Amino acid sequence: MGNRLRWLWLLVGLLLPVMPAGAQEGLPALTVTEGGEGEETWGLSLQLLALMTSLTFLPAALIMMTAFTRIIVVLAILRQAMGLPTTPSNQTLVGLALFLTFFVMMPVFTQINADALQPYLEEEMAFQEAMVAASEPLRTFMMGQTRENDLGVFLRIAGEDGVESPDDVPFWALVPAFVTSELKTAFQIGFLVFIPFLIVDLVVASVLMSMGMMMLSPMIISLPFKIMLFVLVDGWMLITSTLANSFYVNGAPIP
Repeated sequence: MGNRLRWLWLLVGLLLPVMPAGAQEGLPALTVTEGGEGEETWGLSLQLLALMTSLTFLPAALIMMTAFTRIIVVLAILRQAMGLPTTPSNQTLVGLALFLTFFVMMPVFTQINADALQPYLEEEMAFQEAMVAASEPLRTFMMGQTRENDLGVFLRIAGEDGVESPDDVPFWALVPAFVTSELKTAFQIGFLVFIPFLIVDLVVASVLMSMGMMMLSPMIISLPFKIMLFVLVDGWMLITSTLANSFYVNGAPIP
């Protein structure tokens, strides 16, 4: 990826000097053109700079502004509850969480593509307008998952108590409130996932204690039973479908 970016910048550097100047000599590196109605249009160099800078925030945006946080936390708690700290591997859990995130966020991504990306690529919308249009579906999704108490705390800390509608909530206050709500929801789901495996551990420990086998670790005996229980109830399907349904209502993403 780094080599591709270097080649892209090299290509831009090679093309800029030989592009036709038109009515002006040379091509300024940074240009902002004002429209007739007070609108501003960024030059190609500024748009490229903003695009390349935004790429560095993609991992953080994927983790903090989508369904990824809730899914990966629940899967990690599930692995710990089963007593398998390294199975499935971290790569497997992250891959599963990533594709579940794409599945859950697909309606949001589709709307962003239709409302912002395609009009911008067809030059029907300026870069700033496309950014605003792309943020609206994401804002709607995040507001649907954020608890009012969490949002109120961050708004109060930021001194934004006068917010009257969801559209007035600043993005920089919505993101931490959304992440906090997602962590709280993930731990609630993880608690419910943990209970059946905890019951198996308690039953096995009680049986071993009553048999006087106190030197034998209950984890060695309970692990096969927990794996068998998880397989018999089709646990992976239950977990993944429950996580997906926690973001949906009647087949549509929670608004």
